Amino acid sequence: MLGLKLATDPRWVNIVETNIEEILTDHAWCEQKAATNAITIITLNSEHEDLVTDLLALAKEELEHFEMVHEIIKKRGYKLGRERKDSYVNELYKFMNKGGNRVQSMVDRLLFSAMIEARSCERFKLLSQKIKDPELSKFYHELMISEAGHYTTFIGFARKYGQDVDVDKRWKELIDFEAEVIQSYGKSETIHG
Repeated sequence: MLGLKLATDPRWVNIVETNIEEILTDHAWCEQKAATNAITIITLNSEHEDLVTDLLALAKEELEHFEMVHEIIKKRGYKLGRERKDSYVNELYKFMNKGGNRVQSMVDRLLFSAMIEARSCERFKLLSQKIKDPELSKFYHELMISEAGHYTTFIGFARKYGQDVDVDKRWKELIDFEAEVIQSYGKSETIHG
């Protein structure tokens, strides 16, 4: 369903398990950034009532996920560390069309968002299947389902409002670009690392 070209090496979970506090902190900040991204899309495209309604719900859900991860962090006696830069996301951002019209920019932002959700979903699935911690296994299974829904929301709006853009062609280009980017990742205990 996700169409990713390159799967994460399952050994990434072994790296994650060496520093659970770090993956949880990174994950918490990923959720915060996802909520902020949804608000940004709303701000730039507020004329689309259905997009505003659905992305408000998505932003709330992302903040709820941030809160859920923070609760796990506190319960385990960890501290929420400082916000991390997400090099993977910054690399993907380079793909976005900076000089197009509003519709092209919106489509690229929606596809960029869908890609991040797709990769997060893939990573959460891997964590749910391979991590030895039963609580985190269950937690990541639940979040995997949510991320898949976010992915389809973003793709759906790109197709709905991108009539003047070849959305499927642009998505394929992004999938190819992401396959090149992700080859450098999977070596650290972060969600996209």
